[in-house]
Amino acid sequence: MFKFLSKPVFHSRIKSSDVKASEKWLGYLLGPAGALLLNAVLSTYLNVYYTDVLNLTTVWGGMFLTVFPIISKIIDAITNIIMGYIIDRTKTSEGKARPWILVSAPLLAVTGVLLFTVPSGNQTVQVIWVMVSYNLFYSFAYTIFNMSHNLMVPLSTRDTEKRGTLSVFNQITTIMMSGIIVALIFPMAVMPLLGVDKSKWITTMCILSILALPLTLLEYYFTKERVTLEDADTPNEEKTPYKLLLKAIFKDRYMVLILLYFLIYTVGSQFKNLGLVYFCNYVLGTYNDGTTQTLISVVGGIPMGIGIFAVWPLAKKFGKRNLTMAGFVLYAIGSGICWMFPTNMVVVIIGQFIKNIGGLPCSYVFMALFADVLDHLEWKNHFRCDGVAMSIYNTIAVASVGIVTGLFNMLLAKTGYVAPYYNAAGELVAVQSESVKSAITFSFVGLETITAVILVIILAFIPVEKYIKKEQQEIKERKEIANEQSETEQN
Repeated sequence: MFKFLSKPVFHSRIKSSDVKASEKWLGYLLGPAGALLLNAVLSTYLNVYYTDVLNLTTVWGGMFLTVFPIISKIIDAITNIIMGYIIDRTKTSEGKARPWILVSAPLLAVTGVLLFTVPSGNQTVQVIWVMVSYNLFYSFAYTIFNMSHNLMVPLSTRDTEKRGTLSVFNQITTIMMSGIIVALIFPMAVMPLLGVDKSKWITTMCILSILALPLTLLEYYFTKERVTLEDADTPNEEKTPYKLLLKAIFKDRYMVLILLYFLIYTVGSQFKNLGLVYFCNYVLGTYNDGTTQTLISVVGGIPMGIGIFAVWPLAKKFGKRNLTMAGFVLYAIGSGICWMFPTNMVVVIIGQFIKNIGGLPCSYVFMALFADVLDHLEWKNHFRCDGVAMSIYNTIAVASVGIVTGLFNMLLAKTGYVAPYYNAAGELVAVQSESVKSAITFSFVGLETITAVILVIILAFIPVEKYIKKEQQEIKERKEIANEQSETEQN
């Protein structure tokens, strides 16, 4: 299937057995920026496009935007499982995950454009276009990218420090896209210009979709799967049955807990992400005023910027898990402050600053902690579960996003959300009832107060770092013995 990868033009530009600067900056920082920027914009503003530009809130009595995301994410969850199975059975000279980054590059560009070029006029045609384009992007193109992209840190190296560094670089890109460009530049400079003008939305989103193509190719060329390539000389290796992979994952306490942790964190974060624009437009500020969301984003961006330099040194000293637990205590305090005083700009800014400092460890080191758990599974079971574990990880992400989006839209519909409209005088009217504002406030800051407390408790039962060095050494010794036995048999 990937025979063309044998040609030099498709070979990784990373030749070193050790992680070098070009890999960090081009493969993990700049390369993923296009796809992550597009996804960050969609996560924050696609629902706004559906409710405010296409005015789909009232379709089927408000049920379309409630049911459609849930059904779509069920499809997405299934494709994630399939993709995990495919990755675990992919074996090429370029690895098992990286080839799929190459495949995803053009798919992201094309399906991203389709998301916004929804025909005007007939509502039935619009509904069908929205459902098909949404699933082409999320259940197909982005699933292929996200599965392979998320595996690059665990498969890059066994060196826990280097892996942690790559995790930080990778997360810097995510933070820059969502915390600076999408949450800072967009509300201040882009959204006031777009308003509810469909043609401007299409032009802007087409540019972002096309930009994802060259940058995703950059990620492909400047990454390397060192862990996968350890077994490159074992072409006749018997594939581990899928059922056995699943059994290994769900019988391991650390993996089950870290997946539960991710589920709860994702639910809280997705409610927050969906509620952000609505909270700034209706609770704390006025519709697309260009300042409220910018202020909130600046407060979020400052701690994230500091975290680039501070988090990993602290994680090495105190441990990834311990630092993350301490962070979530601050996270709960900050969110709680905002929940109590949602209309007070000064108090909300203070609360957001505290919360975002607390969120630093989780943002920057989670994937490194997840990689430790994957190595633990290999030590325990004598085989790796990368693709299946990542498919479950992504299934949790997409399924929870679908359910949360449906529930959030149901909250808006049931509490009486009214899409902005122009009155006879040509003035934009954007006003919501108190019940709508309360639902938006809970979504943005209330739920995360609760989930942060739960996450502290879960993390207390994941001490995987305590044993990881010893387990990795045993894995290395096993491979050396296996290679010696193989050479002896061949001779």
